[in-house]
Amino acid sequence: MSTTNRSARKGTTEAAWVRYTLIGVALVFMLLFLVLPLAAVFTEAMRKGLDAYLEALKDPDAWSAIRLTLLTAAVAVPLNLVFGVSAAWAIAKYEFWGKSFLTTLVDLPFSVSPVVAGLIYVLVFGAQGWFGPWLAAHDIKIVFAVPGIILATVFVTVPFIARELIPLMQSQGNDEEQAAIVLGATGWQTFWHVTLPNIKWGLIYGVILCNARAMGEFGAVSVVSGHIRGQTNTMPLHVEILYNEYQSVAAFAVASLLALLALVTLLIKQVVEWQHKRETETLSNLSPEPTAILKAAS
Repeated sequence: MSTTNRSARKGTTEAAWVRYTLIGVALVFMLLFLVLPLAAVFTEAMRKGLDAYLEALKDPDAWSAIRLTLLTAAVAVPLNLVFGVSAAWAIAKYEFWGKSFLTTLVDLPFSVSPVVAGLIYVLVFGAQGWFGPWLAAHDIKIVFAVPGIILATVFVTVPFIARELIPLMQSQGNDEEQAAIVLGATGWQTFWHVTLPNIKWGLIYGVILCNARAMGEFGAVSVVSGHIRGQTNTMPLHVEILYNEYQSVAAFAVASLLALLALVTLLIKQVVEWQHKRETETLSNLSPEPTAILKAAS
């Protein structure tokens, strides 16, 4: 093996103590700020035993919060899926006036505080807002109701799918899509058989991140929900109410459920990355064949 190859495998030329120090710092940081807090959540949730833990989760208000959280994610994620694919397609595949502005708008929720995002919807749809009188006249409730929670969640989760797909689509270019169209494929056939297989792993990864943020959002939802117990409280809001009422075991029980959802999300993410890596290695060992293009044109 050549010297160059040996150096490439080692990755760096620093002394061993430097590598071990960096690894140790990273592990200590992870232990103190991630592992220990998660362990504390589960420990506190089980402090009074399994019966008290299950009793807290059986509470009607807790079940209402769980259902609302799942409903919000079930609506917000597909909406962002459609927007994310459409925005990424437009930004990566076409040149048009206002493209930079659209890219900036996609990133806007990253820079705006979630509390400000919630206040925006109160300003627009609240009782004294721009459309408040019209909504009240037609008996339509958005703020302090489920639609407002969904709208606020959609706002804060807008960038996740689009931001995963835009650089991926830009790096892939338009060559395969153009080849499929030249061979007679329709736009839908091109997307389904050429574009979608190329972006599926980035798409899945973006959906996972979007879903995790949708279920854990607090700031924007807190502003527009009204904190109506049993009606407009999501799981994070329910945890806050229980903790403020000194029901620590019940609060940590619901928090542990959120933590479990986060761990499941992390596990799914790792499986997706492993599958993606495995598929990439498999394809790299095969001779390139434009099967997707031919399938789209057939």
